[in-house]
Amino acid sequence: MKKYLKNLIEKYRKISEKENISEKECEELLRHIAFMQHERLIHFLVTMLFAIVFFIVFSAVVCFEKIILLPVVILVLALLIPYIAHYYFLENGVQELYSVYDKMKEKNKENDD
Repeated sequence: MKKYLKNLIEKYRKISEKENISEKECEELLRHIAFMQHERLIHFLVTMLFAIVFFIVFSAVVCFEKIILLPVVILVLALLIPYIAHYYFLENGVQELYSVYDKMKEKNKENDD
């Protein structure tokens, strides 16, 4: 997904540098943004699920002194950290697509005038 989003951003950055940008290109970018928003939502939900599980298991270790659950805490944390990093990348990538879209729409509006 990272490679896909990086390529998408690069593709539309190049398109946004053109003088004439068609409405079709803007609409195509909107479809890609919608897809990436969906992807971002799914990753957000999975990240939150792992965070909730982490805090529940960590609380059980601390409150009930269940040391046997410590490997579970470590495992969930080992999964949570990459999920947070990936979600951070998706969030910033989608924000970048928003700014590219705004630039493309502005150029498209100038061409229509």
